[in-house]
Amino acid sequence: MRLRPRSVRSRLTLWYVLVLAGLLALYAGVASLFLFLSLREDFDQNLLEDLETVEGMLAKEPNGGVSLHSSHPDAAEPRIGHFIEVWSPEGSLFYRSAALQGQPLGRPPSADERLRDPTPSTARLPNGTRIRLVSGVYYIEDQRVVLRVAYSQEALWRELGEFGEVLLLGFPIAVLLAGFGGYALARKALSPIDSMAVQAKKISADKLGDRLSIENPEDELGKLGTVFNAMLGRLQAAFDQLRRFTADASHELRTPLTAIRSVGEVALQDQRSPAEYRDVIGSMLEEVDRLTRLVESLLALSRADAGHVQLQREDISLVRLAKEASSVVEVLAEEKQQHVDIDGDANLVVSVDRLILRQAIVNLLDNAIKYSPPGSHILARIQSGGDKQLFLDVIDQGPGIPSEHQPHVFDRFYRVDKARTREWGGAGLGLSITRWAVEAHGGDITLKSEEGQGSTFRVSLPLAKGSSASSSKGESQ
Repeated sequence: MRLRPRSVRSRLTLWYVLVLAGLLALYAGVASLFLFLSLREDFDQNLLEDLETVEGMLAKEPNGGVSLHSSHPDAAEPRIGHFIEVWSPEGSLFYRSAALQGQPLGRPPSADERLRDPTPSTARLPNGTRIRLVSGVYYIEDQRVVLRVAYSQEALWRELGEFGEVLLLGFPIAVLLAGFGGYALARKALSPIDSMAVQAKKISADKLGDRLSIENPEDELGKLGTVFNAMLGRLQAAFDQLRRFTADASHELRTPLTAIRSVGEVALQDQRSPAEYRDVIGSMLEEVDRLTRLVESLLALSRADAGHVQLQREDISLVRLAKEASSVVEVLAEEKQQHVDIDGDANLVVSVDRLILRQAIVNLLDNAIKYSPPGSHILARIQSGGDKQLFLDVIDQGPGIPSEHQPHVFDRFYRVDKARTREWGGAGLGLSITRWAVEAHGGDITLKSEEGQGSTFRVSLPLAKGSSASSSKGESQ
């Protein structure tokens, strides 16, 4: 059996009713206690005053007894309205009001009662009547007596009972009204969520551009809707990127496959010499090599996106790593009669995955070689950046990148202009892989370029612990 309400609206109403019922019960208890103490304080005050009044009415009889100043002693008692007893310190009863009907106001006086100050206390008569009693020691001429005056508390408890009945009668009515009011308030407060839920059901992969309507963006539900809309925006951007990536990847994969098919079909149309067949096979192998590099790049990016790449970190000099990357692209630079220089302090050590970061540097150097003119100079400079960081700057003498294209150069399959086509051997994935590799190591990569002034790619990486520009732990050049 399910006791917990299913809807938030019902749970809010239930909690509201329970909390309100608890507060009302606490209020009723405190109010009843306050009323009781207030009435009893009035009782005690009147009781002490009457004790003094009765003390002034006492008179000593010739026979040694005590009486009130009245020819009819009980006539004064209705005005006083209480029970009265007068005792000798030795325990002899001098006077008892007729209203007591022979019932004593407790036991005969004790020694401590004769010594303590008048203090009201609660007691019961033999017939069960609850009374409030006060006693004091007084002198009538030369005789000492113990005077007791008491009030009946039945009227007080009757008032408290009537007050409690009113509270008990009003309590369920108040809780019931609170339940209806709480349900209406919860329904009104949660209506924006119902509206957002209805709208969210209509959003699909084809309608990611739709957004939830928000009545008040400043309240908690408005902030929830704003966050949900922001999430939809990120999902839309991710879906759009995925669609572009799929389209670009399909195009890049189709191009070399089409080239291979075309070259093969042309070669089969006529009888050719062995040398011509070797040229055809060579062209087909170039396209296969291009296709292989593209597939490897796509595989690397997919693994990176899925988080399946585990970094195998080791401390290594960044200068040494840059030289290893330079040796990989050295042949490409020689073909264009370019010169690649590695400059920097070999003591600057980083904790990185050697293969992954070296591939990132290879991509930067390869990019610089592709778009720099023949005979140009390419510089890879490593320097300390302070704050436990170091910089790797790859500087080329290429045509530069227009400012409107710079924010997108790290996007997948992005090419700036005609000069950056597949004729240069690139698919637009190298810089994307480089950015992922740098960020995976806790670094950052930025671009600074002006048209006609070349480009500078700056990689910022954290120094390995204990490494500094003057450290002797690094590796020599």
